[in-house]
Amino acid sequence: MGRRIVVSGGGTGIGLATAETFAAEGDRVVILGRRAEVLRAAADKLNAAHGADLVTWTSADLSDPEQTRRAAEFITADDGGGGVDVLVTNAGGNVAPSNDGTLEGIAGQYQRNFEANVLTAVLLTEALLPHLTRPGGRIVHLSSVAALRGPGSYGGTKAALHTYTFELARRLGPEGVTANAVAPGYVEDTEFFGERGTPEFIAQQIGQTLTGQPGTPVEIAAAIRYLASPEAAYVTGQVLHINGGAQYGR
Repeated sequence: MGRRIVVSGGGTGIGLATAETFAAEGDRVVILGRRAEVLRAAADKLNAAHGADLVTWTSADLSDPEQTRRAAEFITADDGGGGVDVLVTNAGGNVAPSNDGTLEGIAGQYQRNFEANVLTAVLLTEALLPHLTRPGGRIVHLSSVAALRGPGSYGGTKAALHTYTFELARRLGPEGVTANAVAPGYVEDTEFFGERGTPEFIAQQIGQTLTGQPGTPVEIAAAIRYLASPEAAYVTGQVLHINGGAQYGR
């Protein structure tokens, strides 16, 4: 039996591609998110392709402590099977891309993005830390190019994930656990931009790259797989930028 992998935001886009990458190798994968119907469809699709019951799911709002606790209990219910080997915190997004210009609206925008991107990663990680394989556990957070260049309310939350990643790397390194982040630029075939993803907007995003092409969920999933692999034991406390050169890493 393969490793046990947990992927939040695993029903679509990068999260789904990540879950499929691990399931294709025979790993047991638990996908999480808020929408039960999306998760169920994703699990059914992956199990049909890669083997019955490899992928399970549970729905939860991971910004809520109690729902996160219940999700962690679901994941670790059969800890006799070896705990959690890899945690990928992919849930989130720019859930509040604008505000009405009032101080209340600005505060609400920042709070919503903080909950969606920071709390969803921190609460799930902390809930599962006691069950993470030692040595050999892997944590990978999904960041964004926005952490380097904004917008502020969303990019600031992703920058916060960088410092949380560094904290985890220091805290868990002596136990043989690594913590890293992947920061994609524009990636096609996701729900991230919603109605903002007009042809003009997409062309502008691709035009900022040095390669003249968008990223794909499969490419990001491949980077996550590497950071989660035994071969990446010497890689920790890092932010891997994947953006076609639209923004240089630093």
